[in-house]
Amino acid sequence: MLLRGTHRHEEHAGVGAAMSNEQHRADMELIKEMGTNFVRLAHYPQDPEIYKACDELGMLVWDELPWCRGGVGTANWKPNTKNMLTEIINQNYNRPSVIIWSLGNEMYWLPDFEDGGNKEKITEFLSEINDLAHKLDPTRKTAIRKYYEGAEIVDVFSPSIWSGWYSGSYKNYEKAIDLYKKEYKSFLHAEYGGSSHLGRHSENPITGEGEIQADGWEEAITQNDVANIAQIGDWSENYIVDLFDWHLRISENDSTFVGNVQWAFKDFGTPLRPENAIPYMNQKGLVDRAGNKKDAFYVFKSYWSKEPFTYIESHTWTEREGPKGLARDVSVYSNCKEVELSLNGQNLGSKKRDLKAFPASGLNWNLQFKEGENVLVSTSKTSDGKTVSDQLIINYRFTKNSKAEGLKLSYKILENGNYLVTAIAQDSNGLRCLDYQNRVYFQCLSGGETMKNLGTPTGSESIEMANGKASIEVKRNTKNRPLEMMVLNQSFKGTYLTIQ
Repeated sequence: MLLRGTHRHEEHAGVGAAMSNEQHRADMELIKEMGTNFVRLAHYPQDPEIYKACDELGMLVWDELPWCRGGVGTANWKPNTKNMLTEIINQNYNRPSVIIWSLGNEMYWLPDFEDGGNKEKITEFLSEINDLAHKLDPTRKTAIRKYYEGAEIVDVFSPSIWSGWYSGSYKNYEKAIDLYKKEYKSFLHAEYGGSSHLGRHSENPITGEGEIQADGWEEAITQNDVANIAQIGDWSENYIVDLFDWHLRISENDSTFVGNVQWAFKDFGTPLRPENAIPYMNQKGLVDRAGNKKDAFYVFKSYWSKEPFTYIESHTWTEREGPKGLARDVSVYSNCKEVELSLNGQNLGSKKRDLKAFPASGLNWNLQFKEGENVLVSTSKTSDGKTVSDQLIINYRFTKNSKAEGLKLSYKILENGNYLVTAIAQDSNGLRCLDYQNRVYFQCLSGGETMKNLGTPTGSESIEMANGKASIEVKRNTKNRPLEMMVLNQSFKGTYLTIQ
């Protein structure tokens, strides 16, 4: 059976509040919505509600001992680690969902103890706890990730393959898994993907060969190779969609490949990464920290879910630009056998889904937008005669914005009574700068308080723009005085907004 995995990561301590049982359940149901049948719970035991949801939703579980990095410890550390493993297995032994006891992840890395990175000692202790796991539970498999010296000790092993993110290009993925399938007796690939900032898009994302393209406004130039996309990529949703689409196309067409586990389902807090688009957030999720679905969510759903749907890429990309006469590719992610697309009422024809085709399993159209409003509609007939559809309205312009000259603030009132204050980067002609990604800083001067330190696209006072746009939610704390907001960054002086 092909395992269809996604890695669920809890938020780290220090960022945000603990989640309720209802939220845990909702997260697992979102994972299930994609058609997932396997989840890696890492890097420590989870809330009991998670296991309960996995049992009830029919999810297979990789449960993990919290030996994540740090090396091997002292005389006190070892019995403590064995005790934790014993407790994990005893607590979850009767869970029908659990199929793997993982003994650690990247254990050798960044040792916390003197000589903690000694691989002889690590391997010896790994062998001890592997024997312990099998003694406590002879029926289930053991696993580790990214400790190569221990690959032959455990039953299941995952090397580290981050094709197209930390190294290489995503089109090298097949080459990597073909190699590792031969090298390791029980190879299951855990962790792949990359970071994306919700709402950030690019007309020409980095290619599958790891090259930066011209953006269509100038003559084609020699393309530049990108060595480490994690560091110098644009973090656009478009690139990550292509990366996942390529990975899934490979894995879903390979009957000899056990499966892979994406990292991670939801954006999560980290004590590191203050420089990220949202500070202290790991943004490798398929949904953001608030549970808003990124485009990548629908890529997985198109491969795995059995519930018919169509999704036009992308509902967070409604403002676009390009030279007049330049055609654009539009992808529809769907699990339907055949999909039809129309633009402004004109039928562009139907296409049959082909799991071996890229991108979007062949559900891709080359079209030209008119200037102004464009309406895209995708439709498909299901086997029982029902129709599923999706609609996307895109405002397209033939004028390229010039250099950003300032920020403009506006607001709207949300259903909960709070205010969503939005900053737009504009050029000297008032055009939104769709290529502007610099960081901005919000501040409430009086009359309310910002929803800050939440790690969401509307819950951070410091945030990078997504195509020249950033927002923050603000709660008014008095009706007797105006709500005064400010936004600024390194390039522009403060812009102010007063809400009476």
